[in-house]
Amino acid sequence: MNTIEEKFPNRLIHEKSPYLRQHANNPVDWYPWGEEAFEEARRKNKPIFLSIGYSTCHWCHVMERESFEDPLVARLLNDAFVCVKVDREERPDIDAVYMSVCQMLSGSGGWPLTIIMTADKKPFFAATYIPKESRFGRPGLLDLIPRIQALWQNQRQELLKGAEEVTRYLQQMQQVPASGALSEDVLDQAFGTLARDYDNEHGGFGRAPKFPTPHNLVFLLRYFHRTGDPIALNMVTHTLDRMRMGGIFDQVGFGFHRYSTDSRWLLPHFEKMLYDQALLTLTYVDAFQVTGRQGFRQTVQEVLAYVLGNMQHPQGGFYSAEDADSEGEEGKFYLWPVDELKNLLTDEEFRFVGIVFGVQEEGNFIPEAGTQRYGENILHLRDLPEQLSRELGISEEAFSRRLEAIRLKLYRARQSRTAPQKDDKILTDWNGLMIAALARAGRALQNPEYVAAAHKAATFLFRHVYREGRLLHRYREGQAAIPAYLDDYACLIWGLVELYEAALDPFYLEKALELTDTVLGRFLDAERGGFFFTASDEEAVLIRKKEFQDGAIPSGNSVMAYNLLRLARMTGKAHLEETAHNLFRALAGQVQRYPQVFTFLLCAYDFALGPTAELVIAAPDDASARPMIQAVQERYLPRMVLLVKTAETAPALNALAPFTQSMAPLKGQATAYLCRNFTCEAPITDEASLVTKITHSGTQQ
Repeated sequence: MNTIEEKFPNRLIHEKSPYLRQHANNPVDWYPWGEEAFEEARRKNKPIFLSIGYSTCHWCHVMERESFEDPLVARLLNDAFVCVKVDREERPDIDAVYMSVCQMLSGSGGWPLTIIMTADKKPFFAATYIPKESRFGRPGLLDLIPRIQALWQNQRQELLKGAEEVTRYLQQMQQVPASGALSEDVLDQAFGTLARDYDNEHGGFGRAPKFPTPHNLVFLLRYFHRTGDPIALNMVTHTLDRMRMGGIFDQVGFGFHRYSTDSRWLLPHFEKMLYDQALLTLTYVDAFQVTGRQGFRQTVQEVLAYVLGNMQHPQGGFYSAEDADSEGEEGKFYLWPVDELKNLLTDEEFRFVGIVFGVQEEGNFIPEAGTQRYGENILHLRDLPEQLSRELGISEEAFSRRLEAIRLKLYRARQSRTAPQKDDKILTDWNGLMIAALARAGRALQNPEYVAAAHKAATFLFRHVYREGRLLHRYREGQAAIPAYLDDYACLIWGLVELYEAALDPFYLEKALELTDTVLGRFLDAERGGFFFTASDEEAVLIRKKEFQDGAIPSGNSVMAYNLLRLARMTGKAHLEETAHNLFRALAGQVQRYPQVFTFLLCAYDFALGPTAELVIAAPDDASARPMIQAVQERYLPRMVLLVKTAETAPALNALAPFTQSMAPLKGQATAYLCRNFTCEAPITDEASLVTKITHSGTQQ
């Protein structure tokens, strides 16, 4: 019989996922998810030990170091179970089902996620991080494994009965009957709930840990646009200011960390996720358009500098994440001991850093697990730049120049450190979000480089993960794999619609419609409304799940509702709008009870309520249309869609949006055709009149 040591590396060495490969040299005899593992469990009459995590998860690393690298724990696991390891970012369908189980059985969730289940995938035990040894009333693996093994051997029928009950309850949870109609009051309810949960001192919602949740802020901006309520706008601007000032923002290398472990945005969990950069970029772009504040514009530019400089594949796609840990310590790459700062900086620069970045001799970093300080600092802005410049008695321009010179010095010094590991897999859904963010930023800031980057990423996806109208979920090391989920289609369609309105190439609109047809054909629940997470011809893990609530990113259903409504107005395809309204009807009861977890769906509902506008600019060529296009693109118009028709694009646009066929330039001039609430107004041939119309017609507050 082989010893544990002779099994290195295990089967995970053949996987593409960086997370799975991290565990390839564990003494645990890991299997990837697949029939081989389940057949082995049936053959050996053992339960499955399912461990779900992701490559940049700090506590996943802790559990690996403590337990999965330990020969004793590995021996117990291998003896009692068939062990299966899953990357939640590669297989969100598996993660979603078993996270629901964990929340149901334990009242909480998170990663690493630990599930023990039968060979037919029915769970009877769920937990998150489990220590090696029992402590503080929390059972450790050394005690837990023998206990579960004994139950399996001696009381198996009770475990199987529990697994059946859990599975039956999961199936019942999916039976959401159509529940009526939403009304505009639900927007007020969502605002009221968010306002009650708002942290008036530090911004954001709730207590520590505090997550950015960008779609809450996007909803509040739309609510302000609709109602003019200044409280809604203040909640957004205050939160965005505090996040940009806080340790959750990398003040040296830019980009946002995942979340703050405290309520002040100071102490981050240091991993950086692509989806956070995308969604926060979209939020800061919207805030800039609403307020005109240059600080929000600068934050957009900084986040995109980080993404384009650190997270982009040479061919254009975007990597998934950067780890929180380096050299086995969380945050080590980002922390600054006082002595190092003194050695790097002049006395005057160090004094400046102390005032601006809140540096303390004893350090301001407190590890998540304790209260002891170790003399290390998280750089954060003590106040807004305009306040700090006044405190220092210098102009804002001089302050910015000095701050940038010091930042570059620190950035160059930090480059000599061991950088956190990068998860370089490319996920279709997160790339769709990044395409949307780049396109929106390029449009609002009139920056063609951002639009070009969005185009390059879309080209990458169509080259590598697109197959005759269908998508794959993951690309890495030359291999695209895993049938795409609803979120992949929804987020890429969103990105393509944004890219059309930025680049005005009908190709993107055509592909958005093509992918929408795939979603309607393979994901739609025609009976009850809404969309399933997996396609009709793909594996269903225990149940065919629907995800409705917005989490770290908006749900695929929320994004599809938004996509369907916009595409309906851009093309005149009424069935798209009807599908969105069926989704609203299906979810009305849930949304009215818990509006705060459906904020992006409510952004779509805000669009549905109107007033909406369709703007077609017909011009002889791009150059003559450009002044009108720029006037529209720079403004915050959340319920307007834009189509541009030139001699070059007219044939394609006439086919995609037949209602535009009669719209042509008048007297050789760029001409705007503005339609509101299914009524078209007289054509407009000068930019000033168009601006007046869109600014004072209810399409902009």
